[in-house]
Amino acid sequence: MSTSKLGCDAFLALAAIGWADGVLDADEGAGILRAAREEKLSPADLAIVERATHERIDMAAIDHARLSAVERTFLYACAVWLARLDGRVDPAEKHALHDLGDALGIPDSVRTHASAAALEVAQLPSGDRAARYDFRRLRARVEERLANAGVTPP
Repeated sequence: MSTSKLGCDAFLALAAIGWADGVLDADEGAGILRAAREEKLSPADLAIVERATHERIDMAAIDHARLSAVERTFLYACAVWLARLDGRVDPAEKHALHDLGDALGIPDSVRTHASAAALEVAQLPSGDRAARYDFRRLRARVEERLANAGVTPP
């Protein structure tokens, strides 16, 4: 499994996806913050991420250039999970996912594997609940699926 750490920008991008339908649900915000804590972001970065879970943030505000290939692919998989968390993906969320994939430079084949990995982890017991979603397992599953398919992240 990768040891590269996700940075603040990755979690801000997740919050932007959560806000795509106009509302970031409390469960979505809690999941984003829990994942940021698991990555051991600095207190200052945690405060920035927490603010983004309370105040709408736009995807255009995120500096995608600072994200590594692993971060970009994992971020896309997390965004797919987050968009489906409330049981539906509305047109604004679909559009935001498409825009995110384009902004991150993720080819369709990588998007497909990342989406499948997100759904596999979500189907685990309690995986559809933000408080129990296993981000570390998702990260490992994304990397495993890509390696098995011979696909390299962008």
